[in-house]
Amino acid sequence: MSSYMDAVREVEKILWPRPMKLFTAGPVACFPEVLEAMRIQQLSHRSKEYQELHRDTVKRLADFLLARKATVLLIPSSGTGFMEASIRNAVTPKGKVLVTVIGEFGNRYREAVERNGRVPVVLEKPLGKPVLPEELDDALRKNRDVEAVTITYNETSTGVLNPLRELAKVVKEHGKLLFVDAVSAMGAADIRVDDWGIDIVFASSQKAFGVPPGLAMAAVSEEVFEKAKSIPERGLYFDLLEIREFLVKQWSTPTTPPIPQIAGLNVALRIVEKMGGRERWLGMYAERAERIRRGVQELGLKLFAEPGYYSPTITVVYNPPGVKGPVIYEELRKRGIEIAKGYGKVKDETFRIGHMGYITSEDIDALFRNLREVLISLGFKPAA
Repeated sequence: MSSYMDAVREVEKILWPRPMKLFTAGPVACFPEVLEAMRIQQLSHRSKEYQELHRDTVKRLADFLLARKATVLLIPSSGTGFMEASIRNAVTPKGKVLVTVIGEFGNRYREAVERNGRVPVVLEKPLGKPVLPEELDDALRKNRDVEAVTITYNETSTGVLNPLRELAKVVKEHGKLLFVDAVSAMGAADIRVDDWGIDIVFASSQKAFGVPPGLAMAAVSEEVFEKAKSIPERGLYFDLLEIREFLVKQWSTPTTPPIPQIAGLNVALRIVEKMGGRERWLGMYAERAERIRRGVQELGLKLFAEPGYYSPTITVVYNPPGVKGPVIYEELRKRGIEIAKGYGKVKDETFRIGHMGYITSEDIDALFRNLREVLISLGFKPAA
């Protein structure tokens, strides 16, 4: 009879038949310290020990997001859970929402609006381009009856970072609620919840914080909680008033939280502190992104996003001439490197390089060494 550890080895063979370096859109490679913390034996989520973990994690995340007035919430979910919660809790039934769309994940917010019985008013830009403040201002002047505006801060399908600070200013000038999908931005792009007047900003653990999936996090303004009091049928699982009540009274959640992921996030936030604080951490991400973009361009490849609006977490690259579909993805995977396929309408003409989570300088060197060799094998001559 095999030992119990044989079961672990059997699962490992399914998940990791060979070593793989991850440059994905998420889940991403996790920081070793995070994984170490997640090995700790479980405890009751109603115990005083867990309450201290939850309290400390919320405080650290609030400090990172500069959310001193807003309330930080943690729930067992993907980021899409908070996307749906923003609509269910803070928009009246059949109410209108101005949805900004610059790619596939902006379209997901539009779908969340529609499938929760609200009406989307869409401001859509060509793929690769951001929403500009003057465009948003014009849309709000033409649609004064919308209750809220949604912004995808970082569009993972195109590698575009929207100018959130400037867009938030426009939204607040029009007196609307602002909901921000920061799933692939939080932890790598600057977010200042109170200063920018953000009403809901949400993300997932498996992106820039380098933690396994299963935990969603958000900062929520008092205006949202007040609006929620007047909204009927907020649902069971994503009722923000109930989630806040458990936070305030118990430092916990209504349903069982993903304790290992919360411990992992706590470790990640402590690493931020030990690195020198949020500015140093965000600077690390900015430098890594610039190195990836420079490496791509030095090979003679073209970036998809408009210059000046590049993502700090993912770079979208045009395939070289004559190459279609996920060929580069598949060839790199044979070499033990996993990037991300093109996504949505540009899936056949692009590939994506994620730069979130635990990535070393040596990993980046290996990526470009192998990418160069793959390009040559496909008949593309990289630039010198």
